Amino acid sequence: MTTLLKGFLASTVLTTVASVSSAVELEVTHWWTSGGEAAAVVEFANAFNATGNTWVDGAIAGSGGTARPIIISRILGGDPMHATQLNHGRQAEELVEAGLMLDLTDVAEAEGWKEIVNPSSLLDSCTVDGRIYCAPVNIHSWQWIWLSHKAFADAGVEVPGNWNEFIAAAPALEAAGKVPLAMGQQPWQTAGAFDVMTIALAGPEVWTDVVMNKNADAVQGAAYTEVFEAAATARTLAANSNVQDWNLATNLVITGQAGGQIMGDWAQGEFALAGKTAGVDYTCLPGLGVNQVISTGGDAFYFPKQDDPAIEAAQKELAALLLSPEVQVAFNLKKGSLPVRGDVDLSTANDCMQKGLEILASGAILPGSDQAFSPDTQSEIKDLMVEFWNDSTISASAAQERYADIIANAD
Repeated sequence: MTTLLKGFLASTVLTTVASVSSAVELEVTHWWTSGGEAAAVVEFANAFNATGNTWVDGAIAGSGGTARPIIISRILGGDPMHATQLNHGRQAEELVEAGLMLDLTDVAEAEGWKEIVNPSSLLDSCTVDGRIYCAPVNIHSWQWIWLSHKAFADAGVEVPGNWNEFIAAAPALEAAGKVPLAMGQQPWQTAGAFDVMTIALAGPEVWTDVVMNKNADAVQGAAYTEVFEAAATARTLAANSNVQDWNLATNLVITGQAGGQIMGDWAQGEFALAGKTAGVDYTCLPGLGVNQVISTGGDAFYFPKQDDPAIEAAQKELAALLLSPEVQVAFNLKKGSLPVRGDVDLSTANDCMQKGLEILASGAILPGSDQAFSPDTQSEIKDLMVEFWNDSTISASAAQERYADIIANAD
């Protein structure tokens, strides 16, 4: 617990919660179940357990798309967990408006979150009507392609430096028996890859006009035509990927069975767990090596309301702990994400994380799509991408037309 929060809690009757004699168990739900993710979440659990309280792990196997409906159903059904991972953005908007989430404004003020959270849009995503309802814990950027040095060496070609070079190297990879592009079949993966290609190939300004401003006319322009054609090419290159989960696709790259994978920076955790070294065993290209921009979505923890002062105090203690400097460094180094604090030392971070930190410092950042679209709109986009990636008879132009219609009606 930080000094500031100790001072805050000392002024209330809840100070006894931190003592061993009144230790509290908190059930914490999340979907961090891959090897790298599990190693990272242990850092949170260990830090909380060290306070004398107990982290009761409620990991939900599968992706966020699997976990979120379970999490939300429990909260609405009157069986809430004590803390839960969700993404920055609008996923908990209706739960907050219904009065089901704990107000963390007092913790945020005591800890000075407005001064340390960078970029400020992360805390803005936790704020409803001027009150703060979640603790942002990391910055996860989707804007990366991960390339296997072994795969390209086996194919006898240089490791690409950008998307066009990757496409040019694909025939050599296929001739060497490699899958050019690893891609899992879950909806969030194909939708995320499309978003990456959009920002890289159409450019941040066009993406912003469409996603943030909901400009459907811009979807019909030449920039988005290029993106959908690139997505059709990527669909062909990923045809023999034959895996479902994202980390299995990452493993194809780690083991040299695939040339590359478009995936967020959480893939770093899998490379690290496998003992691979950035710049030696694999290369990471932000913005597909075309537009070096990172998105600044990520994960946050919400705390469903409980009718128990002791539990509420422990919830607030955990919220503060998640943003403490030591915990931020330990967690994010293993997760592969960037810390939300702009004042911590990450000199030991690997080459890929250093690239992300440099881009973040330069200000070449964008919000995540989760911060722009409602869950309903996100579901429509994912449904379209699942159909498009799995049915080669759907042309790029037909998908572009359907996407424009979704944007025109987006909320």
